[in-house]
Amino acid sequence: MILQPVIRDVVTRITAKNEQEMLALGARIGAALRAGDTVALTGELGAGKTTLVRGLIQAELPGIEVPSPTYTLVQTYDFPEYELWHCDLYRLKHPDEVFEIGLMDAFGEALCLLEWPDKIGDYLPEEALKLHIRFEGEGRVIELGPEWSDRHV
Repeated sequence: MILQPVIRDVVTRITAKNEQEMLALGARIGAALRAGDTVALTGELGAGKTTLVRGLIQAELPGIEVPSPTYTLVQTYDFPEYELWHCDLYRLKHPDEVFEIGLMDAFGEALCLLEWPDKIGDYLPEEALKLHIRFEGEGRVIELGPEWSDRHV
């Protein structure tokens, strides 16, 4: 019997031509997530991180307004089976501030969607799902890290 190697370092690339496609992708990604997951969203300012999260949240809670948590740092949403934390960590001055906003307590229980996850350094859970958004012409390319390999997006 010949065993085939398991490929664990494949990055999945998805394109979104416009805001509607980004919102739809957010809904698809949300369907692959569960309580206790942490998603580390990276990308330049204006790349569409909040738009993607908006699509994810509105797929579960239609009609709800989903503002960017740029100034509040955290917005929470009560999903039927768990709480969702949408965090914009851009304004953090030190990684230890995760304790002040209660994020450490949310890890492992809530679904945590983190914009600018690099701001929390080593506090980012090791098992975080990485998602990077980059500009490509008028659209975006969304790259899902290899840790998404068992998720159906």
